Amino acid sequence: MTDERKIAERMLMNELKELSKENWVNAEPRDGNLFLWDIALIVVNPTSLYCGAYLKAELKIPKNYPMSPPEFKFVRPLFHPNIYPDGKLCISILHAPGEDETSGELASERWSPAQRIFTVLISILSLLDDAEVSSAANVDAGVMLRKEPEKYKKVVKEHVETSKRDIPPGFKMPSLVETKPPEKEEVDDDFWCEFDGESDYGDTSDDEDMVFEDDEESDPDEAEEMNQEGEKRSSC
Repeated sequence: MTDERKIAERMLMNELKELSKENWVNAEPRDGNLFLWDIALIVVNPTSLYCGAYLKAELKIPKNYPMSPPEFKFVRPLFHPNIYPDGKLCISILHAPGEDETSGELASERWSPAQRIFTVLISILSLLDDAEVSSAANVDAGVMLRKEPEKYKKVVKEHVETSKRDIPPGFKMPSLVETKPPEKEEVDDDFWCEFDGESDYGDTSDDEDMVFEDDEESDPDEAEEMNQEGEKRSSC
């Protein structure tokens, strides 16, 4: 096992321990695999359109974490301008580190080794109610949010109710008074901390890759307009 992987495993074990203290997220390694997590985001913000949702997702983490960002995908896709119909997200924090002139994103908005899974999940929850319609991954959702906001809200509420089918038997949803996700913290891009130590978790094949395909239907007139706007703002 490489030192790079040992560092990643130690960091991920610590992050899992910290996330287990939070009521707004469930995170478990799938079959003991530290590099593939089953996630559930629980929306407890009473002002959110998605309040009460139980959003299942999977998180694939590279072996060189935190040098490269994880991959996040909702298991049950949501109707949202920045979520592809297959559940993949268009969000800056999941983009590879560094400058990208074509996207219009600042390096500080993209992934850096100072970021953690915690900050990714907080960013995703924030994105739900702060959509970037000018660089939509789901053009139909972007058009509806801009032109028919009340219809958009109705569709979102339907998705929230559907998500509740995924609540495990016996699981008690946290009350809105009990908890709410903390604010997204600023990170120091110059921070780096190296860990030693072995993990008790089992090894997995490096060939286990998730492939996401962007298969979406869009309104032709709006699609062209939004794609032109988005070229300067997103590399998704």
